[in-house]
Amino acid sequence: MALRLLTFGMVAALACGGCGESAAPSHSGGEIGMVLPDAPLRGLGGDFHRLSETRGTPLVINVWASWCGPCRAEMASLERLSRLAPGRLKVIGVTTDDDANLAREFVARAGVSFPCYHDADQNLERRVFGAAAIPLTLVVDGQGRIVQRVLGARQWDSAQSIALIESALGLALR
Repeated sequence: MALRLLTFGMVAALACGGCGESAAPSHSGGEIGMVLPDAPLRGLGGDFHRLSETRGTPLVINVWASWCGPCRAEMASLERLSRLAPGRLKVIGVTTDDDANLAREFVARAGVSFPCYHDADQNLERRVFGAAAIPLTLVVDGQGRIVQRVLGARQWDSAQSIALIESALGLALR
């Protein structure tokens, strides 16, 4: 019986398209309408920034890890999205990899040009973004308010995803 429950839980998590503990949101942060706090961001190159530096331009934040298959699968579409409306929409990634070297290697192999930050202690993932599983993508308006939250992988440059982002932001990207 315990094995059946474990198997069911794993299948349910995979069906939701995410990697991690569960598909249920953690209610400690990341809710629609919430203004993101001014949290520190550590770049994969070791540079330090603040989340508040992203204010002023609508933002897509993708929380990922190099070991997460769905995260890897959606990365190319996030890269294409990042090039769709430069200056009007910014894409950033936040990796939860324990080892920043693994994340740097993945970013280089995948040809990711948008900024990626390292969240090894999962402080941003859990407390700020409210993620219980990844990939998690947040659409954030120019004032830093979360306007859309998507758990699981997507083709972020598809017509459906672009329409979701445009609707959430009240902005035409094409």
